[in-house]
Amino acid sequence: CSFTKIKFTKMKKLFLVVLLIVIASCTAQKKEQKPALKDEEGNLSGIAHKKDFLQEPYLTWFSANYDDYKIDATILKELTPLLKNTTVKVFMGTWCEDSQLQTPVFYKILDQANFDYTNFELIAVDRDKITPNNLQEGFSIEYVPTFIFYIDGKEIGRFVEYPRESVEADVLKIVSGKKYIPAYQEE
Repeated sequence: CSFTKIKFTKMKKLFLVVLLIVIASCTAQKKEQKPALKDEEGNLSGIAHKKDFLQEPYLTWFSANYDDYKIDATILKELTPLLKNTTVKVFMGTWCEDSQLQTPVFYKILDQANFDYTNFELIAVDRDKITPNNLQEGFSIEYVPTFIFYIDGKEIGRFVEYPRESVEADVLKIVSGKKYIPAYQEE
């Protein structure tokens, strides 16, 4: 009887530990999903997620630009395996026309490439390109959108404002290690 009692006590402790881990995990996920702040004009500021753009007033421009964009399948096929080792940090403004055009397109490319969104962070900035928590500090954000690509924690390139060729072609140049100069800069 005492052996069964000891076994039951250990099982109870194990169950409680597992339960606490599950609760902690759920709490951490809820913190990550915390929506960005809206300013008085309705623009987002802070860490944002795709779900934030799937509601008004952002849904109109997000859905139209996402749905209307035709991805070059040949480039996507070449790009997809290269994105597996890539981390991306995006700075965009919901008030910015270039961000409204390029951000949905970028999401569509990542979706089609089955990108692992745990390697992705999108930060919405205000018109001065800052956030309440200064998440932009140290990233030299002059124009939005700015898509920064990393491999093994090292920045390998940036896609800024609009593409030279197409979003997927420009991203392919960056992640494949080819020379890439953002469209706003002279070659």
